[in-house]
Amino acid sequence: MTGILYLIPTPISEDAVVDSLTSDIAQVLHKTQHYAVENIRTARRFIKSIDRNINIDELTFYEIGKNSAETEKSNIIDVLISGKNVGIMSEAGAPGVADPGSDIVLAAHKANITVMPLVGASSILLALMGSGLNGQKFAFHGYLPIKQNERQKSIKQLEKESYNLSQSQLFIETPYRNKAIFDDLIKICSSQTLLTVAVDLTGREQILETKSIQAWKSSKIVFPKKPAIFVLLALKI
Repeated sequence: MTGILYLIPTPISEDAVVDSLTSDIAQVLHKTQHYAVENIRTARRFIKSIDRNINIDELTFYEIGKNSAETEKSNIIDVLISGKNVGIMSEAGAPGVADPGSDIVLAAHKANITVMPLVGASSILLALMGSGLNGQKFAFHGYLPIKQNERQKSIKQLEKESYNLSQSQLFIETPYRNKAIFDDLIKICSSQTLLTVAVDLTGREQILETKSIQAWKSSKIVFPKKPAIFVLLALKI
């Protein structure tokens, strides 16, 4: 009998209360000794915060991400085939959603291994939920281009698609480019287009506001050094 591949969510903010996670997570941690994680140090700290009685030194960690080798993925699947459980964790939030892990999940499906996603916070869904924008039709685009001219072209295209499809457009940005992308948005987008700014959701510095581009132009916003999610919806008036 094969093991189970658990997709384990972690808090999306350093300030988030661990107690807000479901009890299922603690139960899974007690029956799992192998973990595929984005950051080993973060994963060890998270597990210890759930239950200090878990012996971290008895656990095996495999680091996954953009540079993880194919052999690492094969090793993880071999562990599952041998009958042992494996938990996947990203550094923050839900693994496999704008974070590493989806390739291992797909490999598990191909090997007829049971995949069990656990309930937890996803900053993308929380931003959409809290935006007040179209939650029936939406698209997530990850990071926009770093170069300003390419980023501005991308914003124009996303606004056009949003208008034509009545679709909310979601994208994320690093703490160091939040202000730059915000400035591009209010410069390029139509005045009636709605924009949600979501930063440090569930944390002490949370920002979650939806305004028209026109309203944003007359507002003052100071971005904390935290990742941000932007939600854009072009209105047909």
